[in-house]
Amino acid sequence: MKQGSFRAVRHLVFLLLFLSLTGFSVFAQQATVDMVSVILDPFDGNTTHEYIIGGRPYTFEFEWHLDASRFIANDFPRRTFVPSFPMALYGNNRDNRDLRSFGIWGSFDRQGYNWIDVYPVQAGAVVDENGEPIPFEIPIPGRAQVLDLWVWGSNMRLYLEAYVRDHTGIVHRLEMGELTYQGWKNLQVRIPNNIRQSRRILPSMASLRFVKFRIWSTPMERVDSFFVYFNQFKVLTDVFDPLFDGDELADPVRVLEFWQQD
Repeated sequence: MKQGSFRAVRHLVFLLLFLSLTGFSVFAQQATVDMVSVILDPFDGNTTHEYIIGGRPYTFEFEWHLDASRFIANDFPRRTFVPSFPMALYGNNRDNRDLRSFGIWGSFDRQGYNWIDVYPVQAGAVVDENGEPIPFEIPIPGRAQVLDLWVWGSNMRLYLEAYVRDHTGIVHRLEMGELTYQGWKNLQVRIPNNIRQSRRILPSMASLRFVKFRIWSTPMERVDSFFVYFNQFKVLTDVFDPLFDGDELADPVRVLEFWQQD
């Protein structure tokens, strides 16, 4: 009886040890990250946007347009680039005319929950059959953790949202915060875990796409004239992608190259 009990205890100890080692191995694999900060757009007026991830260059051509809700005043909203910027980013270098920020000038005929959308479109005056610019959703590399944007506020009761699309086509709204402050401020929003950025089948990485920003007004705030400025839109993202035998056959870019060969 005692010998049987000893064997049972020994087997239980071995089982617990195996499970703990296996669990640690799985946890270590899942916890491996390669966190990088990628500037998606410095908002300097250039339409060519480039960055390098894992030694591979990525280039996108887009520019920013505006849209607004129904009570927008005539000839609004307006956009421009101004020779001003956050000193926290670039220092007190006001003579550098290459440093600019994206400006939004809004005006509505009525108070209420009015909104202005700031969204990327294909650069180069590319339009659809109705003469409208074609929206461009910015690919976000890796598995995004945090969206980061510098925003100038004039202490008005406005607030900012960001919209991203996951690999299933669902658009998610992210609250970046209120603009009830004076001057430049760095706004951040963490991507919640319920937004899926991976899948079971290969390629397992299923990155997000950035759709737009939306500026809202609150019902008690005056909206006859207001200004908001953007600078340096970036993302903190995990670009770790585990290697395995035949991993290049799960790379969409390489697969496209293979199948385009004669």
